[in-house]
Formats: sequence, C-alpha cells, structure tokens
Amino acid sequence: MKKASFKNQLENLVNSPENHTFLLAVSGGADSMVLLSLFASFSSSRKEKLKFQVAHINYKLRGKDSDLDQKVVQDFCEKNHIRFHLYEVSEQDRKPEHSIQLWARELRYAFFKEIREKENLEFLVTAHHLNDQLETFIIHLSKASGIKGLSGIPAADRNILRPLLSFTKEEIYQFAEENSIEYREDLSNKKSDYLRNKIRNEIVPKLLETNEHFLENFKKSSSYLNQAKDFVEKQITAIESGLSIFNKDHKTLSKEKLDQESDFVKFEILKKYGFNQEEEISKIFTAANGSSFYSKEYQLIIHKDELILIPKSEEKKLPGEILLMESFNFSENIISINIQEVIEDIDEINKAFEWNFDAEKLHFPLRLRRQQDGDEFFPCGFSGKKKVSKFFRDEKLSILARQKIWVLTDGNNSVLGVIPFRQDRRNASDERTKNILKIFNEK
Repeated sequence: MKKASFKNQLENLVNSPENHTFLLAVSGGADSMVLLSLFASFSSSRKEKLKFQVAHINYKLRGKDSDLDQKVVQDFCEKNHIRFHLYEVSEQDRKPEHSIQLWARELRYAFFKEIREKENLEFLVTAHHLNDQLETFIIHLSKASGIKGLSGIPAADRNILRPLLSFTKEEIYQFAEENSIEYREDLSNKKSDYLRNKIRNEIVPKLLETNEHFLENFKKSSSYLNQAKDFVEKQITAIESGLSIFNKDHKTLSKEKLDQESDFVKFEILKKYGFNQEEEISKIFTAANGSSFYSKEYQLIIHKDELILIPKSEEKKLPGEILLMESFNFSENIISINIQEVIEDIDEINKAFEWNFDAEKLHFPLRLRRQQDGDEFFPCGFSGKKKVSKFFRDEKLSILARQKIWVLTDGNNSVLGVIPFRQDRRNASDERTKNILKIFNEK
C-alpha cells in the first residue's frame, strides 16, 4: 500500500478530490487512523490540499479504553489543525440490551448526516477495507441475499466513499507501522460474540490458510460480481420498462407479463419496491383482485391484470379535504363549478358528469373529502339510502379508485354525492328551483 495507490483509488471514486469536501469517520483503529493520516498527508500540499473534517463517536462501551480511542483521534486532529466533531453517548441515547451493533450503526450514521448537513460537506468517507468486504460477502452468502448482496460493499454509494476497500487489513497495518501512525486496537473485536466477529476470528483465517492468494483472488471475484450485477441491473431495467404501463401518478406493471418471467426476474423487479420475501411475492401473483400488499415505502394493489405501486410518501401528500364553495351568491341564477383539476387520472373515476343542486336546499360551506366510516346518502336512481362503502362494493371499484374518490359534503358533513357516480337526490334541482348550483367534470 502506497500513498500514490490510495490517491488513485480516491480519484477513481471522485474526480478532482481537491475540489470537494469530506467528512471522515474515524474510530481510532488502524484502518481509520491510516485513512486520516493519508488525507492529512495530501492536505500538506497546497496543490493537492483536501478539505475535510473528522467525526468520532465515544460509545462509552469500554470504559477507559473508549476515552483513549477518542484521545488518539482528537490529539491527531489538534496537532494537524483538523476540525474535530465528537459525539459522546449518554443515558439519553437509551442503549439497548440487545442489537448493540445495529443501535451503534444507526446512531453514528445519524450523527454523520447531521454534521455533513451542518457543515455542508459533500461526502462521508469510511475506512472499510478488503477484509471487511470478505466478511460482508460471507454474511450475505448465509442470508441468500442475491447478486447485489454478494457484490458486497460498494466503493462509492451515493455520498459515501470507501477508498480503502481494495487494500487488505495486513497492508493497512504495515502502512501504519512504516509511517509510525498511532492507533488503538479494539480488543472487543477478538471476542466471537457477534456474527461478524465470529466470521472474522474463526472463518476468515481458515479461508486464508487454503490459498496464499485468497484475498487477491477474492478481490478479482468481487470485481467480476460487480460487473455481473451492473449487467443484470441493466437487463432488469429493460424488462421492467417493457412491463410498465404509462400512468403519470403511479407505477403500474403488467401482472400477466411479469408472471411469465422467471422467479429471479420477479424478485429483482419487486424488491426495488420493498417486496423482497419469496413467499410474499408468490402470494402477489395468486391474490384476488383488489388485494393490497405493503412494504416500507409502497402499497401494491392487485387491479385485474395490473400491479399498481403507490409510494406511501405520495399518499401522505394527498389533501384530505378541499373547500369547494364557502357560500352561494343568490343574485345569480346559476353558478357552475368544474372540478376537473382535482379528479385523479384513473379510468374508473375520471368520467364526465353533471350534477344540478337546488342552492336553497344546501347547507354551506361545501367540501370535497375522502370517504369516512358511516357515510351514507340517498343516491339518484335508487330507492332509500345506501352506505357509501356498500356503494363502492356494488360498483366493484378497485381499492385504488376508492382511495382516490372524492365525496361531496355540505356544512353538516352530510354526503351530497359520490364523484363521479351518483348525486344525492334530496338536494337535486327540479322545475321549481330558482337558484342552481352546477358541479361537473369535463373529462
């Protein structure tokens, strides 16, 4: 491992590093201290000066050792005039009894994000190396993670850079020794109480014994896997494009065409929307019309021969209520309101209609809102009253349509009509009506 080779790796990840800003995640271990030292060495040159800051978290998990880790990092930063950010874990952080590693990961990445945003730093840089890559590969192999998981840790992932990923742990230790870089050894890593530690301490050493070029060959294999992943992703994108049905509001896929693809293609396409369990994917293709499935970010609705994917973030943005008319000007004989702009572009509900109300019978203000439990009305063309929910079922409306339908209500929250299907007959105009309120949609 040489400074020049590290520089080449960094430049492969980001063009002209000297023109960008970085936040280095530094724990005090050999790998992160070597990373810090390399950044600092380039910053000593005006021509290649790198603009970066350092973030360290003291988890308070190892008593005095945790404080000594902090001291190594902080002393280096003070000596080299580097901006240092510290987060000290306190009782308020509510350390869990289990899943310490997951808790620590979420805590540090939240801290890194906060510093990056506050200091306006472009990239987070971590010190993951080739041995970490091998450990991750084995973990993903044990979980049937697919080609993306087996490809391991990406060297560049959005705003996260890992310029040490092609170097072995042995190379990093050797570099630290040759350049007299001070670092701290976390002795807790010697315990095999976590899956990664067990793999690191027990499995990886045995693999390395099988072949003196094992890590070098693994690096090549990892590169081939990444190339294969990129190729597969391009093919999957092309297949998905052929399955997609145009809709400006949400993603729609042909259920019939996707069902003809292999299980692998189904999995690769649907996991992009958070559906990554084989049993769940199988149920999607056998579920009844109108069924819904939910991932963390999407709702998937089975609608006849379509799979409709609605981002939950968009659902939250939908207005729950629209004020349509505050009052009626009775000096006018007819007032017309076209509600075309608020009707969703879905064939089931984007239909032309015209309703005429006797304005003197209405209680203002008038509003549009979504259907609520207990809603009922007296639809034109029917005798008696009907629950809106039963009306939806009788009309065989899809779940998507039911979510997007507007109900017209008056000042008493009574239903005046279900748009665009039926108007409530009690307030409809007749031959005696003097003041007419017309509500319509020109498709």
